[in-house]
Amino acid sequence: MNKKVIICGIDTSTLPKLSKSQTDDLLNRIANGDNDARNYFINCNMRLVLSIAQRYAHRVNNLDDIFQIGCVGLIKSIDNFNVNLGVCFSTYAVPMIIGEIKRYLREGSLRVSRGIRDIAYQALQAREQMESTSNTEVTVEQVAEQLSLPLFKVLYCLDAISEPVSINEAVYTDEEDALDMEDCIADTKITQNVWTDCISLHDAINSLEEKERNILIKRYFQGKTQVEVSKEVGLSQAQVSRLEKNAISHLKQEMD
Repeated sequence: MNKKVIICGIDTSTLPKLSKSQTDDLLNRIANGDNDARNYFINCNMRLVLSIAQRYAHRVNNLDDIFQIGCVGLIKSIDNFNVNLGVCFSTYAVPMIIGEIKRYLREGSLRVSRGIRDIAYQALQAREQMESTSNTEVTVEQVAEQLSLPLFKVLYCLDAISEPVSINEAVYTDEEDALDMEDCIADTKITQNVWTDCISLHDAINSLEEKERNILIKRYFQGKTQVEVSKEVGLSQAQVSRLEKNAISHLKQEMD
């Protein structure tokens, strides 16, 4: 029985396993430019990434981050694998996945220039020295003045060396509920007016007759042409065009 592990929203116990012949076939198809085979092969090997990522779980707060970096290594190994060398794929992929994870742990997720790091460390040292002599909390404004640097520059450098927060990091959790960082990120594109319009559009679409609603969904939500829709619903293109116009006219009336 496969152990159920859910990571990055993926239930690894449901991932397919490949035989050697299936692996060889997929690798040959990938080498010939088959993108569907590539995507399927990536999914099939995510369990390999998880097994490697778990070795480093004690070094991070969130295993999801390590798993995602490992997947980058997996994709690189797939894209660079040479099927003509007669090497087992896992033999080639494992060191590359480990390399990506170690590089992430060594350098962090973001590379910060030496100059920015130096200013940030100077600011931290200055704040520590100032607080040790005054026994009071020192502001960033005071630190910037002490270093004779613009405030924005000190703030920028300090922010650059701060530890990134994973969107999967738990903000709040209890026995019945949990709240991740991604749940707290606001979508600035969705204003109250946009949200209201979405609700109104949803209600207006539901008020259409089934045939018109079906045509409208295929045309504007699935991106199909009138010719494609006419073949699927068994109507002429002229009939589809007329029903589409009627549906749009109805929506405008409902949303006015």
